[in-house]
Amino acid sequence: MRLDKLLAMEAFTRVVETGSFTRSAQALRLPKATLTNLIQQLEASLGVRLLNRTTRRVSVTSEGAAYYERCAAILAQVGEADDFVTLRHATARGRIRVQAPTLMARLVIVPGLEKFAARYPQIEVELHSSERRVDLVEEGIDCAIWSGPLEDTSLVARPIGHLFVSTCAAPSYLARHGKPLHPDELARHPCIARVAPWEGVQPWVFERDTVRAVVTPRGPFSFDDENSYLAAAESGLGIAQIPAYVLKDAMERATLDFVLGEWNAEPLPIHVVYPQRRHLSAKIRGFVDWIVGFLGEHDAIQLRSTLPGRS
Repeated sequence: MRLDKLLAMEAFTRVVETGSFTRSAQALRLPKATLTNLIQQLEASLGVRLLNRTTRRVSVTSEGAAYYERCAAILAQVGEADDFVTLRHATARGRIRVQAPTLMARLVIVPGLEKFAARYPQIEVELHSSERRVDLVEEGIDCAIWSGPLEDTSLVARPIGHLFVSTCAAPSYLARHGKPLHPDELARHPCIARVAPWEGVQPWVFERDTVRAVVTPRGPFSFDDENSYLAAAESGLGIAQIPAYVLKDAMERATLDFVLGEWNAEPLPIHVVYPQRRHLSAKIRGFVDWIVGFLGEHDAIQLRSTLPGRS
């Protein structure tokens, strides 16, 4: 069977990037046996070993490392050529894999996908909701929406705006314990902590006029996923900090109320990120451009609307 050189090169680059035949086959939607055969045919045609394989790991040889750099450049050029034709005909099609925080996905992005589908009817979106900062290349994610500081400089990051957070508690909790009037008083209250997988418990930062206060939330409960965190706050387990767009919905349902309304919690930057090396196809560019515009104009995300009952 004749070797599909471009497909074999793409399979090889994915294995180098992920360190796994299984994950590479999943990302390319190929049977693992087919991907393995492509690599073997590629090595046979070149007359060199590109990868060292054991039962536990895959590593690239010195020849493979040099070949990878050239394959990556060639595949990027092929992608650019495809993009030139695709963009000229204004057609973006195919499936993309997107990762976003759970509550933002449920309350903001999913309700907006109808507008996206109307603009790009031939793009299929596979949305993964998670608080983890996944390895985009390893897990085959085309782009992700992340809030908070960025530390991975290998990613392209397009700023969207800021995620505004608010301090709050359930009416049942406030009826039992009262409202704190200053961030220093939080030391006497159980606070529900968010555990970020990439940096542990996140501190709460407050500002009022020129005064700044930093509080480490302490209490018997902490959560790493947004749904559980929100449920804990609404159940009256303590004081919490949640995105303003979530609090707006909760206040309309009368499950949460403001705490420390005169103290502004420090907002977090929001970015859409994607791998730097990977060619940005028309379908990915279409989604990235849409999500930047959509979230950049979203009243609740950008805090253009007033939260009810703020005190």
